[in-house]
Amino acid sequence: MSATKTLFDKVWDSHVVHKIQDGPDVLFIDRHLVHEVTSPVAFLGLKSRNIPVMHPEKTFATADHNTPTINQHLPVADPLSANQLKMLEENANKYGISYWGLGHAKNGIVHVVGPEYGITQPGATIVCGDSHTSTHGAFGAIAFGIGTSEVEMVLATQCIMQPKPKRMRININGKMSRGVTPKDVALFTISQLTTSGATGYFVEYAGEIFNDMSMEGRMTVCNLSIEMGARGGMIAPDEKTFEYIKDREFTPKGADWDKAMAYWETLYTDEDAIFDKEMTFDGSLIEPMITYGTNPGMGMGISNDIPLANNVQGGATTYQKSLKYMDFSEGDSMMGKPIDFVFLGSCTNGRIEDFRAFTSIVKGRKKADNVTAWLVPGSHKVEAAIKEEGLLDILTEAGFELREPGCSACLAMNDDKVPAGKLAVSTSNRNFEGRQGPGSRTLLASPLVAAAAAVTGKVTDPRELMEEMVAG
Repeated sequence: MSATKTLFDKVWDSHVVHKIQDGPDVLFIDRHLVHEVTSPVAFLGLKSRNIPVMHPEKTFATADHNTPTINQHLPVADPLSANQLKMLEENANKYGISYWGLGHAKNGIVHVVGPEYGITQPGATIVCGDSHTSTHGAFGAIAFGIGTSEVEMVLATQCIMQPKPKRMRININGKMSRGVTPKDVALFTISQLTTSGATGYFVEYAGEIFNDMSMEGRMTVCNLSIEMGARGGMIAPDEKTFEYIKDREFTPKGADWDKAMAYWETLYTDEDAIFDKEMTFDGSLIEPMITYGTNPGMGMGISNDIPLANNVQGGATTYQKSLKYMDFSEGDSMMGKPIDFVFLGSCTNGRIEDFRAFTSIVKGRKKADNVTAWLVPGSHKVEAAIKEEGLLDILTEAGFELREPGCSACLAMNDDKVPAGKLAVSTSNRNFEGRQGPGSRTLLASPLVAAAAAVTGKVTDPRELMEEMVAG
């Protein structure tokens, strides 16, 4: 067997505590992120068996999913939400876990605040009872979502049993065209692989496109890895990574930083390392993307028409059912379709870079009268930056309001729900039937596409508005 290893192999193998013959690996977990929805039953399991949390200092809790995004200073009205938040606070206090609840300066979406405070680090293993834990792979970490029973396992033992996934590398070279964002790169990739194309694999993203991306952009790409079936996604750390995490609250300092860097600089795929599957795309061919169906793989360049059933994988009946739900037809143009809601936020696109992009389009324009817009920062740090950079003034002038941090309209688990039949352009991660509210319809898109829709009231290619800006 070759001594050369992929980035994934290096991190995974260094965390294996025990190999079970013909079974899964026992994997040590460096960071365990906890929120209010998937943890109550796990803590109940500990209580029933009188088991402590093994490493409370490696566990971090925040409230995000089932939280309001307005009037967070008031008691939470929904009894279910209020109970979940109360239980998380009580459990965190009981077991000595740091807890950032509503009103706390560090509160925000778990996959936004983790990197912001340096909890996320290269070469770490990170888990959370949330699908989009793959976000943290942007730092060269192995990060993946786990179920409630596994949350309990990690709380009790700081380990988890997992079969080792296969290795896939996705190479995208070239330069991103005008109006193209990391979100578009991710949606393009999912459209090529379909929602099951990476099932059983852990993906490494490589190539010029990813090298050029900011850390925020890399987080967006890794966040969406699971939408093509992957266990997770990761990007090798580089100078951008190290610069981003340096001097954050939970990152090593002084001699510990030097020691960590010595390890982090070894985190790359060896030249001759073998992947189980490898794919290559030309990034210069990617244009602003938009979805038209009921899964993230049903996406296309915004200038294209909805494909005909006989040209898509997965069967005509399923495809037509999806279009019927969306109230679209084969061969339709997406351009010009009237929309009702715009959502900017989520762990996919709730960072400061996303708000900068959105604001660049709406500056000097007005929100369309037919559009309800929810602009939700991913954390209080993002909220503060929006204000400090003058973005809030621009947004307010354009007729938009800024809400308070939280998962918001990503998943219909709080008050921010899109009504039945209404069409939303969303910067979140899933467009399943009813994902943003019972009967709601979702078009996944980038912050630029969302902004263009917000000011025109219809699906609009952001490049058209960018051209107007240049001409003006």
